[in-house]
Amino acid sequence: MLNPNNTAAKLPAGYVEDASKGPMLRFQESLPHLPVPSLEETAAKYLRSVIPLVTPDEFARTEAAVKDFIRPGGAGQQLQKKLEARASDPSIKNWLYDWWNDAAYLTYRDPVVPYVSYFYSHKDDKLRKNPVTRAAAITTAALAFKAQVDNKTLEPEYMKKLPLCMDSYKYMFNVSRVPLPGRDDAVSYDPNTHKHIIVIRHNRFFKILHEVNGKQLSTAEFEAQLQKVYEATEGQPKATPIGALTSENRDKWVKYRELLIAADPSRNGAALEDIESASFVVALDDAKPVTREERAHQYWHGDGQNRFYDKPLQFVICDNGVSGFLGEHSMMDGTPTHRLNDYVNDAIFNNKVDHGAPASANRNLPDPVEVVFTINTDVKEAVDTAVKDFKAVIGEHELAVFAYKGYGKGLIKKFKSSPDAYVQMLIQLAYYKCFGVVRPTYESAATRRFQLGRTETCRSVSVESLEFVKTFEDPKASPAQKIAAARKAFNAHVKYISDASAGKGVDRHLFGLSQLVEPGQEVPAIFKDPTFTYSKSWYLSTSQLSSEYFNGYGWSQVIDAGFGLAYMINENSIQVNVVSKKLGVERMRYFLEEAADDLAEVFSTELANKAKL
Repeated sequence: MLNPNNTAAKLPAGYVEDASKGPMLRFQESLPHLPVPSLEETAAKYLRSVIPLVTPDEFARTEAAVKDFIRPGGAGQQLQKKLEARASDPSIKNWLYDWWNDAAYLTYRDPVVPYVSYFYSHKDDKLRKNPVTRAAAITTAALAFKAQVDNKTLEPEYMKKLPLCMDSYKYMFNVSRVPLPGRDDAVSYDPNTHKHIIVIRHNRFFKILHEVNGKQLSTAEFEAQLQKVYEATEGQPKATPIGALTSENRDKWVKYRELLIAADPSRNGAALEDIESASFVVALDDAKPVTREERAHQYWHGDGQNRFYDKPLQFVICDNGVSGFLGEHSMMDGTPTHRLNDYVNDAIFNNKVDHGAPASANRNLPDPVEVVFTINTDVKEAVDTAVKDFKAVIGEHELAVFAYKGYGKGLIKKFKSSPDAYVQMLIQLAYYKCFGVVRPTYESAATRRFQLGRTETCRSVSVESLEFVKTFEDPKASPAQKIAAARKAFNAHVKYISDASAGKGVDRHLFGLSQLVEPGQEVPAIFKDPTFTYSKSWYLSTSQLSSEYFNGYGWSQVIDAGFGLAYMINENSIQVNVVSKKLGVERMRYFLEEAADDLAEVFSTELANKAKL
């Protein structure tokens, strides 16, 4: 999906390379600004998107509200002028960026796990089944990637041959989310003066320098350091899990952090800074997950204790040598960490990373230093509450993995279909089979071609997708009719997600307009209309990130009545991580398989007919 490409040839007019910024950021200042769609095009697109979701009477009410909103001299036109003025302000690089970061992430007060963070499950490394060797190799490979980010030599990513915004990479290493009243923030530390990782084992934190006397530790040296952590914790009772505090509701964590620092301002303040300033976290879990579901649970949330959930990068290595990754989402979307994890695994599996010299006694490396907190009664009570709350929240969820080996993008392309559109419609068909209705569906569309771009919503339910699921479930419909309905749905989806990636979606534009309604000003009817709220209640929250080096990827649902469906489309397989609050993930997995079979069976008739010709 994202292709690093070292040539700037044939870029459209307007892109200028600034070599002084380094290869990674050389296009940054000339990336286009996120556009503001016209009021009329958003209104038309919005109305069409809600047709399959509402009754005729509800649609008539919505249509009236929209027409009133966009009429000459109406509230919509006034808000549009304000938004266009904001977008053209030279001091604002992206009219959406600050608003969206606040509303979607930093002011969001529910726990980041399970509701915000996401995980990747790595393919097994058959050469490194020992957790020490696996963790050391991952550390070395991650530091090789970090070096390119720090010195700005990492090649930008490209999508459709256009360079993407690389600004969010500054929130990858030596960074932490920090809880603050009402709104969190991200704190960054100088990578030149903070050259350590944090290793967590049995809820204890250890600081390991990754560079000593100007030289990075070799993989063998990391193995020796990690082995010392295992030895220090072996046979010892698990520590009071300070990391559990980061699993709390954000406002509770604000209060608990204050209690923690008050217990010993000097020591505990310094301990927090050691963790928050670390390049990244390596969590050494004593679990031994085997199945896809066991691994998903382990990397997505674990036991809620052997973590520090505010860190954007946590590599998790288990006692049986399997590994994964947990990402905190607030300042950085999945595509940069997907690239990091893909790089790490590719470097290890294909021996592309320099593991350095064997460990040498001559190096005289300092031992890992335990990061110790002073814990008083208030802190202990806070930790106990956090552990109890975490178990309750995770206990509300269920997870299943649909791992389909029947076919993947190889066959889908033979069907002359977009793999992403195909799987989106597969999901629509499965949901319709399960519940007999279609409901609002979100797919993440990347807008990183723009300065500070993050995401836009692709509304996967369309007039065409509704007709598609009805046709496929009609026993009287012929294969030709089903294929025709499917292709119309695929094409509609490709059109919408292309528009969304180009900044011409519906949801961010309407969100921006709503942000400009002044306090005390009458809220326009379009924003009070029940259809507006319902149509962005994501009963299906979906996104694709695919890698041949992952055997899992996922996150939670975004509303209690919904599912979180994270999917991968590899050459010969399709995998969907299914999460919900006890809505029936096993049933959904069953219908995903049935839908995958149905689609292949019908499209194979087309291939068979072409073969006869």
